[in-house]
Amino acid sequence: MSEEKRIIIAGGGLAGSEAAHAASKLGIKVKLYEMRPVKMSPAHDTGDLGELVCSNSLKSDSIENASGILKEEMRQLGSLVIEAAEKTRVPAGKALAVDRIAFARYITGKLENNPLVEIAREEFRQIPESPGTPLIIATGPLTSEALAEDIRDLTDSGHLYFYDAISPIIDGDSIDYSRVYRASRYENGGEGEGDYINCPINKEGYYALVEEILKAEKTETRDFEKGIYFESCLPVEEIVERGRDTLRFGPARPVGLRDPRTGITPYAVVQLRSENIERSMYNMVGFQTKLKYPEQRRIFRMIPGLEKADFMRYGSVHRNTYIDSPRLLHETLQLKNHDRIFFAGQIVGVEGYIEAAAMGIIAGINAARAAMCEAPIVPSPETAIGSLLRYISDGSIKNFQPMNINFGLFTPPGEKVPKSRKKSYIAERALGAMSRFCPFQSPSI
Repeated sequence: MSEEKRIIIAGGGLAGSEAAHAASKLGIKVKLYEMRPVKMSPAHDTGDLGELVCSNSLKSDSIENASGILKEEMRQLGSLVIEAAEKTRVPAGKALAVDRIAFARYITGKLENNPLVEIAREEFRQIPESPGTPLIIATGPLTSEALAEDIRDLTDSGHLYFYDAISPIIDGDSIDYSRVYRASRYENGGEGEGDYINCPINKEGYYALVEEILKAEKTETRDFEKGIYFESCLPVEEIVERGRDTLRFGPARPVGLRDPRTGITPYAVVQLRSENIERSMYNMVGFQTKLKYPEQRRIFRMIPGLEKADFMRYGSVHRNTYIDSPRLLHETLQLKNHDRIFFAGQIVGVEGYIEAAAMGIIAGINAARAAMCEAPIVPSPETAIGSLLRYISDGSIKNFQPMNINFGLFTPPGEKVPKSRKKSYIAERALGAMSRFCPFQSPSI
């Protein structure tokens, strides 16, 4: 690979894959480093690019939801992640959920067959002191120790961190279907053949479950680390420690899930979401956990329908790392004191698969433009992507925390808009602004 018009990317997750795809669309050669499968991370199972390690859901696909707006913007930008998701989609109501194995294989195949992308299966351990070639660091929340130490030295700072927990996956053949029912929340009044399997729990069973979770043995964090969890991904045991009823107002809430067999809404409901197209594996929705494996098997088998559940993957907890982006990054994702170094993905302090991937698209575009000696560009803050970029580069933020896309991040309407129209107004404005952002149609490219 020549030194001219090329970039280097460290990390082959969602952000790194998107960055490579975006840069190649601009005619730029890419060398993409991915240490797996030579060196595995604590949470990955394969060497595939874009492997999902938590849920298989990419959240809502409706533009009435901020996440849906973000996905539509990414479609406009030719997102590889959205393309892969649509090719490997599994039923999940209004959510965009995928067959995680097929999804990662699709992304891997696309990049392996891209003539402008070279994939190096080795660990990227050190950042050059003065990189001439634009470099994107997209190693994610599970950045290897060697590179994490180098990032800390480069940025003259320690890392912020939190713990991210993942839910168990259950063998579909081990579910007792006589004790559960299918329904998507609010869909057809909570009745009919919905996309989720619902395990109804009565009052006595619910409090018995809570008591066992409270008493169970848990995996402890290391002595020198403090467990700080992202609020939307709290372990189930953290939820019940906040109150005996907290779980049934959270992941086990029964609202909109009336049991069609009885016509009654259960006291609590545990939902299972399909992990693959064949519906052979199911994720326990919202049941992220750090319970020890024997405890998961014992306690979760108390849930109706899961009495003989076979666990294909137990829940676990791992450390996520991110940089202090408001202090370190421009909204172009360039490091403030090294403009040839870009960061992308969850390491910049965005939370969620799609948010991480979106940052990869922008980093890929701007690193490619740097290789062509062109100025970086960013979408309008009226867009979902632009609002995320503005958030992570806002120097006024003193206690920076990871953030999902949400309506609170968008630029408020500049005119009086009825409350009933506010979300649709923001969506229309965002997609209109994104349609005017044309990074792949520059006359000089």
